Amino acid sequence: MGMTGTVTVAVAGASGYTGGELLRLLLGHPRVKIAAVTSEKSAGSPVAASFPHLASVLSLSFEALAPEKIAKRADVIFLALPHTKSLEPVAACLAAGKRVVDLSADYRLKDPALYETWYQTPHAHRDLLREAVYGLPELHRDAIKTARLVASPGCYPTAAILQLAPLVATGVVLPDTVVIDAKSGVSGAGRSPALPYHFPEAHESLEAYKIGQHRHIPEIEQELGLLSQRSATKADTVRVAFTPHLVPMNRGILSTAYCRLREPLGQDEVRALYASFYKDEWFIRLQSGNQSANPRHVRGSNFCDLAVFADARSGWVITVAALDNLVKGAAGQAIQAMNLMLGFPEDMGLRSPGIFP
Repeated sequence: MGMTGTVTVAVAGASGYTGGELLRLLLGHPRVKIAAVTSEKSAGSPVAASFPHLASVLSLSFEALAPEKIAKRADVIFLALPHTKSLEPVAACLAAGKRVVDLSADYRLKDPALYETWYQTPHAHRDLLREAVYGLPELHRDAIKTARLVASPGCYPTAAILQLAPLVATGVVLPDTVVIDAKSGVSGAGRSPALPYHFPEAHESLEAYKIGQHRHIPEIEQELGLLSQRSATKADTVRVAFTPHLVPMNRGILSTAYCRLREPLGQDEVRALYASFYKDEWFIRLQSGNQSANPRHVRGSNFCDLAVFADARSGWVITVAALDNLVKGAAGQAIQAMNLMLGFPEDMGLRSPGIFP
């Protein structure tokens, strides 16, 4: 539906890094008015106390999350709560007749058993889980347009799925040979302090973590599996080996993925697949020549830069994705989904390029 006039929005869990980016981007959106912001930790304090960069731009104070109260003031509710903490608030906001974009993992995995396995919590709202749309616009644009509930993707899966989608959807790679090696800036770990993210621990350091056990794995496999079923080759289940790394920068993801080609394809042919698959996508920027992708070039923006290389000698194809984990990996993509849900231009409020250097 196309909406006219201004839409009121609320942001729950607004005092974290993702919440701060939601507020920054929503403040620049010409059709949005922020009506309420919640934070359990900071309830009662002004937004500017947690985010001095928003001083005098946003004069609201944080309040505790009471979904029914918030729903009275907002048309759309963004939830940037920790995993497992969104289950009930999402249900309450939908019951109040509101549109919801949930940035946690609580409604991303279609199989409730899978959710329970990876998040150690039973899923109490399986009907809503079935209804939720995975909020990757490049793959699910039409479904997002009519959705009441969008489950916004994780930051690593956004990079991994976008970099692999054209290969898996066309069936040119073997789906059991996908290896993803990804690096994330420290803001990906959230704003709550913990020892590994303490400056002397993280600075001048580089560490792989949760090898083969990261909670984003089932998300990547779910979405690539759906694409694989579409391909003519009726491929097997997609299984990925995924290793994330913590790198000492504030924001950004660089994801490098390797997969084996079914039969030899040259660089130009592989790149043509990407150009065709993403031909109308404003937020996907394909690199040319020997240029690779670098998170420095997307910082603060909603772009995902992709570079694709066919290694004819080994028969592998290597793709590199760069995005800002807090924007295309979280807040920007959530606003992209909101724009689609409301019938706004998809890039509204999101057109500004990144900041450099």
